[in-house]
Amino acid sequence: MKDNVAAAKAALAHLDIEEKETSIRASSRDFFWYSPVLKARLDHVTADFVVRPRNEAEVIEVLKACYAHDCPVTTRGAGTGNYGQAMPLEGGCVMHLRHMDKVKEVHPGRVICEPGVLLKDLDAACKDHSGQEIRMFSSTWATATIGGFIAGGSGGVGSCTWGSLRDLGNIIRLRVVTMEEEPRVLEFRGEELARVSHAYGTNGIITEIEMPLAPAYDWTEMFVAFDDFTPAMEFAEDLANQDGILIKLATVFEAPVAHDYFQRVKPYVEEGTHLVGLMVAPQSMDGFQTFTARRPEARVIYRSDDNNWARNPGPVFEYGWNHTTLRALKVDPSITYLQVRYGYPQHRALVERMRAEFSPEVLQHLEVLKESGKVIFAGLSLVKFTTEERLDEIIRIHEEAGAMIFNPHRYTLEEGGRQTVDDRQLRFKREADPKGLLNPGKMIAWDDPHWAYDRMYAYPKLQAAE
Repeated sequence: MKDNVAAAKAALAHLDIEEKETSIRASSRDFFWYSPVLKARLDHVTADFVVRPRNEAEVIEVLKACYAHDCPVTTRGAGTGNYGQAMPLEGGCVMHLRHMDKVKEVHPGRVICEPGVLLKDLDAACKDHSGQEIRMFSSTWATATIGGFIAGGSGGVGSCTWGSLRDLGNIIRLRVVTMEEEPRVLEFRGEELARVSHAYGTNGIITEIEMPLAPAYDWTEMFVAFDDFTPAMEFAEDLANQDGILIKLATVFEAPVAHDYFQRVKPYVEEGTHLVGLMVAPQSMDGFQTFTARRPEARVIYRSDDNNWARNPGPVFEYGWNHTTLRALKVDPSITYLQVRYGYPQHRALVERMRAEFSPEVLQHLEVLKESGKVIFAGLSLVKFTTEERLDEIIRIHEEAGAMIFNPHRYTLEEGGRQTVDDRQLRFKREADPKGLLNPGKMIAWDDPHWAYDRMYAYPKLQAAE
């Protein structure tokens, strides 16, 4: 351990410090291993020490001590992200916010909480208190934190109705601590939210969150089977366009995803079955049944409110979003994935073009998403990985066709996003983290503002493998 890092740890010794090497390593990792590219580069990365503050005052103390000793700080929640967002590339301190898990206030239409509360616990508190629920959540609802979702996520279950996490109105307020000689506590609303939402904790630490809520429902979860892919895709989009039918999930799985990778679904589908997973509000079920009756090709094979399966499949949303990739990886370790934006109005044509180009090497997994009032598709395509060169070629062909890739095989903000500098986040990092100690290596614009994105960025200070 470097002298400056050891000095920072010593200054914080009275706090909750993790001493076990196995726990330090576990707290230094996220789900980066979804990507064979990241696994090859980041598997050795580990923090020098882990501290678990219990409140905002201790967060300030950690940041002030680490600033004084030039010790890098990487913040984490549950570590369910897939980009290496929460991995300490330089070592140093991991600040684990697991103790900051309080739901402070629940009001009509909004909740105030700390960043370390699990999504499922936040949902439960809102339902118990006022019959409300959070608008959207990741498929890792049972294990992910709200702070991690805001700092590293982009959307999820609920995005078919409410859009993306960064869309106006989906975050109300964030309270943020800076990493300066004397850390400041700032509150952001409106335009200022973009400074720190989806910033991987590179330019401030979120200590309090205010989020909007929606009425809670006992959602009816379903699987609908199709013999052909195109009708399945059209069914999901057309359902999302029914203004009077309230849904929280519409997911399309190209065959043979359901048969090959969903073990509890497999007995009820054929290898050639294309599947749609749904969450529909109970008051919308009459409308849904009428909608479905107009489409004789659609077969409802599972309903959570009328389950006749031998084994309960569990929540349908745990088959969608990135749980699809996780389930596939458990069966076939060579599987990885892409994140694709199929934008309106070319979305259906683009999906069909990519399917014709790549299936079965790349299997379509689509999530219905609202964007500016239009239904589009977010693709979390399953890829049979062979080489990095072939993966890059697949990405290039998607981009040349007009399908935007948010590359999950890169660990930086820009490469995992739109491959452009976010000036708002960069300006705030200069103000809030003048030494560049917060989650170093994740913001290219800070390290190399003239980077051309013509190859994968390699952080020069990346911890060396032993």
